[in-house]
Amino acid sequence: MNLSKSKTIFLLLLMFIGGIGFGQVGYQNPVLPGFYPDPSICRVNDDYYMVNSSFGYFPGVPIFHSKNLVNWEQLGYVLDREEQLPLVNAQVTLGIFAPTIRYNNGLFYMITTNITNKGNFYVTAKNPAGPWSNPIWIATPGIDPSLFFDDNGKVYVTSAQNWGPVKNRIVMSEIDITTGKLLSEPITIWKGTGGKYPEGPHLYKKDGFYYLMIAEGGTEYGHKVTIARSKNIWGAYESNPANPILTHANADEENNPIQGTGHADLVQTTDGSWFMVALGFRPLDSHQILGRETFLAPVVWNPNEWPMVNGTGSITLDMKVEKLPGQVKMKNYNQNDDFSGEKLGFEWNYINNPIPQNYSLLERKGYLRLYGSEKSLSENPGVTFVGRRQQHFNFNATTTIDFNPLTENEEAGITLYKDALHHYKLFIRKNRKERELVLVYNIGKINAVEKRIPLKKGTVKLTISGTPAFYEFGFSQGNNPQTTLEKVETKYLSTETAGGFTGVYIGLYASGNSIKSKASADFENFSYNVPE
Repeated sequence: MNLSKSKTIFLLLLMFIGGIGFGQVGYQNPVLPGFYPDPSICRVNDDYYMVNSSFGYFPGVPIFHSKNLVNWEQLGYVLDREEQLPLVNAQVTLGIFAPTIRYNNGLFYMITTNITNKGNFYVTAKNPAGPWSNPIWIATPGIDPSLFFDDNGKVYVTSAQNWGPVKNRIVMSEIDITTGKLLSEPITIWKGTGGKYPEGPHLYKKDGFYYLMIAEGGTEYGHKVTIARSKNIWGAYESNPANPILTHANADEENNPIQGTGHADLVQTTDGSWFMVALGFRPLDSHQILGRETFLAPVVWNPNEWPMVNGTGSITLDMKVEKLPGQVKMKNYNQNDDFSGEKLGFEWNYINNPIPQNYSLLERKGYLRLYGSEKSLSENPGVTFVGRRQQHFNFNATTTIDFNPLTENEEAGITLYKDALHHYKLFIRKNRKERELVLVYNIGKINAVEKRIPLKKGTVKLTISGTPAFYEFGFSQGNNPQTTLEKVETKYLSTETAGGFTGVYIGLYASGNSIKSKASADFENFSYNVPE
C-alpha cells in the first residue's frame, strides 16, 4: 500500500471515529426558532408543509413550505378571517391549540381546537397558501384533534380528553369528512404509558400496523413522545416496550440545552426515509423566554419495528444526518420593514381580532399608522398592537416613530410583550405642553416607571437589544448618538414567571388609556436583526 492510500484511509478513519461519517449533512436546531409550538407536517410529492399553534394571536395557524425539512418559508396563515377565527375571549394564551395538517385526494385539511369558541373544527384548501374554507365544526371531545385517512376510504378523528369526569385518554371516532358528522361515538383507544396529559395524537399505517403516537407528561420539563400499535384500528393498542421514543426528561439529558421535547409528528420522504418534527424549548437559568420551538430529528423505522428517533431518543442543537430531501441553505432571520407595501408581512400578528380602522399602511404612504383604542397593553381584546416573535436570545430591534399626542392619556411606542400582566414598554406621551419618553415595567401587579426623559420636537428612534439575560432599551433623536436608558432582566417575561403557552413578542402599539386616541402614531420603519 502506498503512502497516499495510507493517508487517505487514515483520514477516513478519523472522520468516522469523530462522528462525521460518510456523506453526512449538518443542520441547526431549532428549524423554526421562537414561538412555533405543536408542529404538524405532511408531504405532497416532494413538497413539505407544516403548521403550528397560534393561541390568541391573529392571523392564526402559520403555514410553511419546505423542500429540505430545514429551510421553511411561510406561505401565510390558515386562519386569516374573523369568521374562521373568533378570539374575543382568547387573551394571548388560549384560542387556537395544536393543529394537524393532512393531504388527501387533492385537498389539504387543517384540524384544530379553538378552546374559547366552539371547540374542534377543520378547514380545507386546494392550495396550502389559501384561501381556506370556513370551519366545519365536529363533536369530538377534548383537544388536539387529528385526522387519519385509511386506505379503504374511511376517515377517523382522534383527540385528547384531559378534563371532566372521564379524562387522561385518547378517543377516536369515524367521521364523514364531507360534513364533519361523527359516524361513531368516541371510544377510548389508548391511555398512554401513565404520563400526565396524554395528548397530541397522530395515527399512521405501516407494515399492516396502525401506529398511534402521542405526547405525555405535560408540555414542560416532563414532556415526552410515546407510541403504540395495533393490527385493528380500534385496538387494542400495544405500547412500545422502549417508550418513550423521544424525551429529555431524564438524568442523561438534564444538561441538554433543549428541554420539554414532545408533541411530535412524522413524515416520510420520497426515498423512504423518516423524520420527526417536535416541539421543545431552550431554557436559560431555568427560564425560557422564546416559547416552544420546532425541532427536527431523523427517524429509523424498519419494517415491522418501532420507530427510533435519532438513535438516542433525544435531539441536539447541532444535528448530523445521512441525508435530507434537499440542499440546506444559510438562513437569514433579519427583518427590515419600511412599511411601503399595502399589507403587512407574514411576520406580523395582532393580539386577538384587530379593529381594522386602527391600522393603516395607506393613510400616510411609507408609514404604519396606528390609532390607539380605549384599551391598554394590560387589556385585550381591542388593544392596538402589531408585533413579531422574538426568535433569538441575541437581537437588535429598532423603530422610528412620529407621534405628537394631543392629550396626556395618549401613548405609543414599542413593547416586549409576554401577556397583559407581563410586558415592558418604551413610549411617548404628553406631559403638560411637552413630550416625554417613558420606560415602564409591568410584572404582575407591579407597574413601575423606570425612566422619564424630556423629548425635543421631531421623530424618535426607539431601540431594544436582547441578550440571554437582559433587554436593553435606548433612544435617539436627529443626529444625536443613541442614549442607553436601562437594562432589565429577561426572566420576568419567561413562561416560568408569567405562565402561559406563548413566547415574547416585540410589538408596536398605541393606546388612549380608556379614551380613544385622537392623534395617530406613525411608525416609519422597523428592523429585527440578529448579530453574527
